[in-house]
Amino acid sequence: MKGFIFGILTMIVILALGLLFALAGFVSMRADKPPSKMELTIAGHAMDASVARDAPKVANPVTADEANLVAGARLYRKHCTVCHGDLEFPKSPLADLLNPPPPQFMNDMVADMPENQNFYILQHGIRWTAMPGWKKVLSDQQMWQVVTFLSHMHDLPPAAKHVFVEPTQF
Repeated sequence: MKGFIFGILTMIVILALGLLFALAGFVSMRADKPPSKMELTIAGHAMDASVARDAPKVANPVTADEANLVAGARLYRKHCTVCHGDLEFPKSPLADLLNPPPPQFMNDMVADMPENQNFYILQHGIRWTAMPGWKKVLSDQQMWQVVTFLSHMHDLPPAAKHVFVEPTQF
């Protein structure tokens, strides 16, 4: 019993020291300095668990037809490429400037979360990253079109691929 109580007290002291360490400014908050491996691991797992827990279990109502994929490609090009890259420039201009770095979907980082979780992230964003919530900018239909595009970005019809070489019309 003494060992158990000692263990609890030791953990309380360790957590208190860690909190004091952070509150004293010893945890760097610079965006131009890469986060530590431990920070990336903890934050990544926390984000995945939060999204999995909170995202409603809904099916994507948008079919992956050419019209929706083209619409999703246009929305992605207009709102997402500066951080996540596109077919013409797979590595975004901000890829190395943001920490944590945004996924580069056109390279090797496929949007591998379930569609309902990608929709939830589009709606609400991710705290402490540059990912905004889009629910006040895009309609649910538009967000689902982006999700559909993300789910099919590596097997797009020619019309959806062509969006990335069209003159910009913003």
